[in-house]
Amino acid sequence: MKKTRVIFAAGLMLATAALAQTEMPKPGPEHKKLEMFAGTWTVEGDMKPGEMGPGGKVTETERCEWMEGAFFLVCHADFKSAMGNGSGISVMGYSGDDKAYTYREFNSFGEFMDSKGSADGDTWVWTGDEKMGGTVIKGRFTMKITSPTSYSFTSEISQDGTKWTLVMDGKATKAK
Repeated sequence: MKKTRVIFAAGLMLATAALAQTEMPKPGPEHKKLEMFAGTWTVEGDMKPGEMGPGGKVTETERCEWMEGAFFLVCHADFKSAMGNGSGISVMGYSGDDKAYTYREFNSFGEFMDSKGSADGDTWVWTGDEKMGGTVIKGRFTMKITSPTSYSFTSEISQDGTKWTLVMDGKATKAK
């Protein structure tokens, strides 16, 4: 037993020494691009009547802050719509392996979304597959940055990824 403890202690010391020499990863320029989304946002949207519901106004307050390490933004949202009120949590980041931004959202309606994104100048596009009534559809969320504290957006769905139907459009404004 004593010999096992000595071997374990020696292994632990070697592992600790190796970790001490390894530099912790640091966020890259892709992560820094997400900085503009940190803060509190007021979102106002116009939901179109259709497959997603009756349509009407949607309002949301979203609070986003960096998770320790500054690799991921964690956002908490409270929303009101014609379909009811609710809340959600989302996480935005960047995948170096996929060379794409990532977005994962879960809400109080029992829905979840997993999207990949790209940024081209002042336009961000997030795409992913969603399930609606057992059918897989494609979703696309496009954000056009109009200032450091605002953006306009469209949310669209498609059966085949070529013909898109507008589900919602609107604007978001960052609190000062």
